[in-house]
Amino acid sequence: MVRVTGSHCEHASDELSVEEPLEIRLAAPVEGSAPISVAVTMRTPGDDVELAAGFLFTEGIIGGVEVLEGIERTAINAVEARLRPGVVPDAARLDRHSFVSSSCGACGKRSIAAVRVASRHPIVEGSPRLSAELVHGLPRTLRAGQSAFARTGGIHASGLFDEEGHLLALREDVGRHNALDKLIGAELLAGRIPLARGIILVSGRVSFELVQKAAIAGVPVLGAVGAPSSLAVDLARECGMTLLGFVRDARFNVYSDAGRIDPAGAPA
Repeated sequence: MVRVTGSHCEHASDELSVEEPLEIRLAAPVEGSAPISVAVTMRTPGDDVELAAGFLFTEGIIGGVEVLEGIERTAINAVEARLRPGVVPDAARLDRHSFVSSSCGACGKRSIAAVRVASRHPIVEGSPRLSAELVHGLPRTLRAGQSAFARTGGIHASGLFDEEGHLLALREDVGRHNALDKLIGAELLAGRIPLARGIILVSGRVSFELVQKAAIAGVPVLGAVGAPSSLAVDLARECGMTLLGFVRDARFNVYSDAGRIDPAGAPA
């Protein structure tokens, strides 16, 4: 590449975020049946099994880790999940667009209703309760853990924190949805769903789809360094989730359920 600084040009090298396709397949234990290709997503290689598990869970295709007999990489860019005997997937959920993400009025209402039906982990009201000071510290902690971003400057992150602000897990990917699916997939496979007292912070803006995924995992507090969309706010309010936007530079906006945030007090 050529790097231009002012009027000075020089040849240089740069490290880029890797982006490759991943096919997610689902196999049911039915004699003679072939695995179903559920989705192909463009992702940063790494944590592919977690990504597939998280995707299947947050899209409502599986209800939990207990329905899986196993999940493994079957090719460089393919992961296959095998269902336990007797488990039959909902055919309607095998369409990636089963949750309509349009913000049009009627479509938005159907999308929110679909998430309500798919979620098995209702969000507990009023818990956890967080101080503003704790929230202010989350972006710094997230940024410190973003090793791939430090090298490339072109990758998203999702971080899971406890109610004391400690970073429990972090995943990175060129796709913001994939980063969150990797994070939730890791917790799912470890048997730690629902994330009933968890706080998730994402590095970019927050869309309906990210709130959808967090809601299905039972996340009570979702924050973003950037802005939320209107439908993201609608869904967060419907689910009883605290949604934070513009969490950076010692400020943030609370778009839904401000009752979990204590502007002056310490976390309880």
